Amino acid sequence: MDRLRKRRDFLAAAKAGRAGGALFLMQGRDRGDGANVRVGFTVTKKIGNAVVRNRIRRRLREAVRHVLPEAGRPGFDYVLVAREGALRAPFDGLVQDIARAVRKLNAPERPRGAGGSRSRKSAGERQAGAPDPDVSDHQPTPADGGLPA
Repeated sequence: MDRLRKRRDFLAAAKAGRAGGALFLMQGRDRGDGANVRVGFTVTKKIGNAVVRNRIRRRLREAVRHVLPEAGRPGFDYVLVAREGALRAPFDGLVQDIARAVRKLNAPERPRGAGGSRSRKSAGERQAGAPDPDVSDHQPTPADGGLPA
C-alpha cells in the first residue's frame, strides 16, 4: 500500500467516485494500471490544530491498514477526507465505516436512471381512493384563528 503525494492524484480521485459517512468522506478512482493500492489523507485546518489533525491522520491510517489489504482493489487510489468525529469515534466503528466505504467504491457503477430512484406518481397513477397529497382537509378551528363551522 503506497501513499498519494501529488496534488494531481488527489484532484483526480476527487473527480471520481465518493462514499462516506459521519466520520469521513472517501473518494476513489481506478487508475487502470493494476499496480499497488495508493491512499491519501486530507484533514483540513477547520478540524483543529496540527496536533489534532495529525492524531486523526494516524487513526485513519491505522484503520485503513486493517481494511485495504483485503478489501482494496489493485490499481485504485483512495482519498479519505476526515471529519471532526473521526478523532473520538470508537476505533472498531471507524474500521467498519472504512470497510463499508471501500465496498461501495469497489462496486460496479449502475447506469444513471437504472432503478433506485423514486419518482413521484402522477394523479392518474395513484391508487383509486387514495387521497390527493396536494389537497388539504384541514378544517379551521378557533385555536388557529378560524371560525368554527
